[in-house]
Amino acid sequence: MIAVVERMRIWLDAGCWAAARPGLLLTGLITMAACGGCGSEREIPTGTDPPVTEDDPPFELVQLDARFDDPVHLAAPAGDSRLFVVEQAGRIRIVADGVLRDTPFLDISERVSSGGERGLLGLAFHPQYASNGWFFVNFTDGAGTTRIERFRTGADPDRADPGSASLLLSIPQPFTNHNGGHVLFGPDGMLFVAVGDGGAGGDPQGNGQNRETLLGSILRLDVNGPEPLAIPSDNPWPDHPSWRPEIWSWGLRNPWRLAFDPSSNLMYVADVGQNRREEISVVAADAAGLNFGWNVMEGSTCFGSEGCETRDLVLPDVEYDHSEGCSITGGEVYRGADIPSIQGLYFYSDYCQGWLRSFRYQSGIATDHHEWDIGSLSSPVSFGTDGAGELYLVSRDGRVFAFRPPAP
Repeated sequence: MIAVVERMRIWLDAGCWAAARPGLLLTGLITMAACGGCGSEREIPTGTDPPVTEDDPPFELVQLDARFDDPVHLAAPAGDSRLFVVEQAGRIRIVADGVLRDTPFLDISERVSSGGERGLLGLAFHPQYASNGWFFVNFTDGAGTTRIERFRTGADPDRADPGSASLLLSIPQPFTNHNGGHVLFGPDGMLFVAVGDGGAGGDPQGNGQNRETLLGSILRLDVNGPEPLAIPSDNPWPDHPSWRPEIWSWGLRNPWRLAFDPSSNLMYVADVGQNRREEISVVAADAAGLNFGWNVMEGSTCFGSEGCETRDLVLPDVEYDHSEGCSITGGEVYRGADIPSIQGLYFYSDYCQGWLRSFRYQSGIATDHHEWDIGSLSSPVSFGTDGAGELYLVSRDGRVFAFRPPAP
């Protein structure tokens, strides 16, 4: 039985948590009241959604038979029955009909620097993958540089053509951590890339608040034309003399997983904290030019000072402190068909503590917070969805779990 514990807390300052919800994003900017001394604690009401009760457990986690070497992500093209599991060392493996294929879909391990927070970290299939065969990866090369590349599937649909690689972006990394790593397509058909602040601790180079670098940002790229990469004309600063035109939003430390919910036109941004806070912000998918606050803020608290200017910063909708975990693993909004009772819930976890939590975002507020009594997961590193929108959880120990209706 899966018991439900409604004990999620959000750490917010009553004077700081105002703010701009998607209905206020018509200008593409969020403006929030300035305040200092953030950090008081308050409970968030569970809202008016039908509660998920332990008397009617809506799902169970079913482990796939296959085991993987340091898996970090899972993805699939829309409508495809296969699963594509990303292994950090530089391989993408296929699971078809529950069986792990012996030959990798793609193996670029000779080009990948793997270990710690480096490696092959992200995979995204083009929305027209069925016709063009394009997919995109985010990896760290032998020099420690982040590379965003496009590949194409070969004549064999279970094998990519390693010679088809086209470089979109290379981003030098000053340190070995905070590589970010996620790539995914938005509802608008553009490719979004999550990039960390470059690493070390406390953002010593100030990259989070510097729009002259790609570090500490979410990028938005047009990959649909004759050239591998173009800058969308409706990006915030396509013609600025010094700010990078690829930037969609900035002020991020290490965004470890983004998620789009096309049903609500929302983007969920999970950002790993420094020493105090782990956070999730929910914003309109088409809201450009947002500043998520790092390293002025860590979560809803001022970073490195007693007070700070928070005007025009996006403060988190959900956060927790390091008594509850150490590193957020951002998840997905469930939009599959197999488990109707969890439709619209956003699931997430913590890499150190291994709990599983969810909330529902409606009317500009995160509500219906749950922690699911499934025991402690071992190093949950990512969530993903299959071609039908069903949800999976990836564990660093080599296991992958499917969300399934409970067995009768």
